Amino acid sequence: MSLSRIQSLGIAAVLEDCSNQLDIVGHIVRVQISRERGAAAAQERARLSKLRRDCQYISKQIYTLHLELEEKQSFSSMLNVMEEEEQKKMDENLKREEKIKLVQRRKALQRKKEELQQKNEQLKELNRHSRDLRHQANEHSLKSASRKKNAEKDVELQLQLTQKETSQAEKLLEDQLELLQKQLKEEVRVHKEAEKFLQNQQEELQQQLQQWQQLTNQMLEEKEQQLNSVSCKRTVNWDKLSEMRRTFREMEQVVMEDREEQEKLRQQQEQARAATKLQAWWRGCMVRRGLGTFKKTDEGKKGKKKKEGKKKKK
Repeated sequence: MSLSRIQSLGIAAVLEDCSNQLDIVGHIVRVQISRERGAAAAQERARLSKLRRDCQYISKQIYTLHLELEEKQSFSSMLNVMEEEEQKKMDENLKREEKIKLVQRRKALQRKKEELQQKNEQLKELNRHSRDLRHQANEHSLKSASRKKNAEKDVELQLQLTQKETSQAEKLLEDQLELLQKQLKEEVRVHKEAEKFLQNQQEELQQQLQQWQQLTNQMLEEKEQQLNSVSCKRTVNWDKLSEMRRTFREMEQVVMEDREEQEKLRQQQEQARAATKLQAWWRGCMVRRGLGTFKKTDEGKKGKKKKEGKKKKK
């Protein structure tokens, strides 16, 4: 945006006054920082140091704007600084959002990890339980074997002691032996079913663990793709913004050149009008005073003298 010379000089004077005041404030802050002593004043010194840096930054921008107003009668640098500050804020907001998303993603992964750890602990617990069941089954089988041996010994003793008993006693012993064998087979079958059940549970848990791992890897890949797409969009938007800025500068340059041409044309027209007026005034002065080409001849003077002589004779 272009300003007139008077406006630019007025604004430049105000900016120079502001720059002087900022220098005074910076000097006061520097003195105050040097006076602060002790560990309790560390926070105050940090705040004063930030205030001093802000004053220096503002003073630098005011100096740049002052030079631009004096040389170009415009303040486009201030607009560029505002655009840069807005872009910095947008970048900081994007970074803050990305950090929040990363923290949330890490928390989600941490929860998944804890769930996997819990599942692993459950799996370990089931493995321990299966080992205990196997141990119990082995002990039970050993006890049943020893019981069988004891039963066989008792049968042999009873057979030795009761050789004279009837066939009914022999049948009863055979029934007892068959019952023990059935019990042993039933216990073996129960042990195999329990072992098979535990194996199935272990396989299911391993499959769930693999599925969760695949799901976690898929989520990580999707988040990485989203992050890459966001980065690409940001690059494209930045390129569009740069192109728009370049177009705006070109349009502003065209407008400035058109204004300069119009101003030159107006000055030429004013100079032409002033020269015409000056020539007309000078021609009038020449005519009224009879100077130059408008000077009166001697014949005219003689004619006037004859007329005056005739009038006197009469």
